[in-house]
Amino acid sequence: MSKLARTFYDRDPVVVAQELLGACLVHVCGGVKRIGRIVEVEAYLGPHDRAAHSARGLTERTKVMFGPPGHAYVYMIYGMHCCMNVVTQAAGMASAVLLRAVEPLENIESRTQGPGLLCKAMNIDRRINGCDLLSGELYITARPRSASISIVKRPRIGVDYAGQWARRLLRFYIKSNPYVSKP
Repeated sequence: MSKLARTFYDRDPVVVAQELLGACLVHVCGGVKRIGRIVEVEAYLGPHDRAAHSARGLTERTKVMFGPPGHAYVYMIYGMHCCMNVVTQAAGMASAVLLRAVEPLENIESRTQGPGLLCKAMNIDRRINGCDLLSGELYITARPRSASISIVKRPRIGVDYAGQWARRLLRFYIKSNPYVSKP
């Protein structure tokens, strides 16, 4: 399994989101390699996207989003769950792809349907925030070329406050995959 190159991430978040489906997220922690196939994602298009964290501008929390592509943006929601995004496009664009669900492949024993459950199962927390996805600790491998998938497009989840941005079809998942958080 070869790691995705920096150039993979330095593109439109909608393209990156769809091409992440079927790829594998790998987290090596404490000598244990956890591997999950990415089956559900959401694209966040930058500061003009009212549902994106970057819409609030550059802050201590969002500075990773404003940085270079190919880094993990990990934050906490509800004071108890971590969520992981993959930063896309050039520094300053502040776009990202939220990883919503993975299909467990190796050393994952708990539920992974939803961004908080995914992070918990893969032992991803805020200590990973800013991690370079070309590292040996946390990385994503390419979807096998032979893997054919059917992609479903839906509105993002939990962003009703974002007005018209809440209705955009920026959530993508692999059709009929049992690990998708919400069909």
